[in-house]
Amino acid sequence: MQPSAGPALPHTRARSVHWITTAAVIAAVIGSAALVQPAGASTGRPAADAKAAEPAPAAVAPPDPDAAHFPLECAGAPVDVVDRASADLDGDGRPETVAVARCHSETGTPPSGLYVLSADPAAGADPRIVETLVDPKEQRSFKGLRIDGRTVRATVLGYSTDDVPRCCPDQQRDYSWEWRSGTYYEIPGPLANGV
Repeated sequence: MQPSAGPALPHTRARSVHWITTAAVIAAVIGSAALVQPAGASTGRPAADAKAAEPAPAAVAPPDPDAAHFPLECAGAPVDVVDRASADLDGDGRPETVAVARCHSETGTPPSGLYVLSADPAAGADPRIVETLVDPKEQRSFKGLRIDGRTVRATVLGYSTDDVPRCCPDQQRDYSWEWRSGTYYEIPGPLANGV
């Protein structure tokens, strides 16, 4: 190894002054980067003149089917809401209620209708029917009404002939109704052999 010619260069010997100066420069760069922020950035602390945060909007209550008027001809008998389920079916941010309603009867199984109810945003407005999924004229009844996500599901009970007593439906089929392109699409399942 040959000896180096000439005196040692200043940057080859680290002195404490060199390290202190380097640390001070790095700290200054980091500190100034923390103070400079892009437009619209937040420091995480409210500004002195910022308005108080507005409270989150209250959850919208689903329509109450007991307050709705159903298009049933009950000859003076009251209307019974025998099942209900609620969810935001059409994605507008407000829940709808799906209700099974029929005329009250002490005997037999009167035909039921399956309705979708919506509530008018105006406070105190009665729920209104926005869709009839199954009309009572079809002589059907229902069991197992539920909503999966935005799909309405129920088992629809019916009669194979007019001779079958109205108390005892002898046919059943699972149905789904899905909201698509502004309307509800009915999707029937396979027909079961009997109830």
